[in-house]
Amino acid sequence: MSIHTADVDDRADGPPAGSRPASPHGDERAARWADRLWSAVLAGDTHAAVDVVEDALGAGLDAEAVLLDVIAAVQHRVGVEWAANRLSVAGEHTATAINDRAIAALPVGRPGTPRGRVTVACVDQEWHALPARLVAETLRLRGWQVDYLGAQVPTAHLIGHIHRTGPDAVCLSSSLATRLPLAHRAITAVQAAGPPVMTGGLAFGADGRYARLLGTDAWAPDARAAADRLAAGPLPRPAPAHQVIDDLPHLGDQEYTMVAGSSARLVRDTFHALQERFSFVRDYTDEQRERTAEDLAHIVDFLTAALYVDAPEIFTGFLAWTADVLSARGVPVRALMPGLDLLEEQLRDFPRARDYIDAGRGTLTARP
Repeated sequence: MSIHTADVDDRADGPPAGSRPASPHGDERAARWADRLWSAVLAGDTHAAVDVVEDALGAGLDAEAVLLDVIAAVQHRVGVEWAANRLSVAGEHTATAINDRAIAALPVGRPGTPRGRVTVACVDQEWHALPARLVAETLRLRGWQVDYLGAQVPTAHLIGHIHRTGPDAVCLSSSLATRLPLAHRAITAVQAAGPPVMTGGLAFGADGRYARLLGTDAWAPDARAAADRLAAGPLPRPAPAHQVIDDLPHLGDQEYTMVAGSSARLVRDTFHALQERFSFVRDYTDEQRERTAEDLAHIVDFLTAALYVDAPEIFTGFLAWTADVLSARGVPVRALMPGLDLLEEQLRDFPRARDYIDAGRGTLTARP
């Protein structure tokens, strides 16, 4: 079989941003309000969602608990339900928009003297904005002046904002590991501009291992932890300006640079090889061909991200997640194998890349 997954209607660019569970330290009373908000989300009822927020506040739940233990918990459930094929992409987008509106319904007092000024932004090309917004709103609730810049902030524009506003710290969010090279660029650029950087989001690993690898000044697993860390005192000042290779000496082998630079050709040549070796691929519709190319592009993207930080688990983890998503939609895991085989042929001169693909193949074959 080919890598083709075109009969999968619901698409996503890697593990969803809502896949981190809510903090275990929240208000236990929030569970019933989360259930009510979930019902409103499923119904696509924005007014009902706002009513849940107002009713929860009226019942004595504080705004931070509503934000993190109700709204964020529901967003986590959205990610789980999408992956299990119980929620469509349209349903996921609707739910996220409703949760955004629910956040806007929260009251935020204006402190007389802010605790400090913090810039919160997603790294360039990171479009999962809700995790960053949760951090921004939590900090506002705790009395910080927050500049929330939203999704996909080009690094040059981020630096320009920092020079204009002089924040005490910058919080950078990324949910997809494919953004780690861009995140690294943003981290080093912000540090060179002066303020320390705190990072968060699934891209940096559940334990923050990639945040540390990229030289960030602090890492937080969730919005509460980020706010607690900033409240505990100033972040350490950034180290003197340094080069990317200082953090990631393995990049000296040039595998990342060469594979990333040839990614479009890799996708194209692998797809053409699929067409040549599997006759039924030649009969695909235009939409099926487009989606197959997208699948290959995702695989190459996660492979290059793994090469950047020398972490094969980024690639194997993506393949395992993809296999779960495909299985939930009735697509056999073996559909991924031909694409991996053909991609490995294209990368015969890159030992780390071949090792990662072999590890990915082993991850898939070991699955029940």
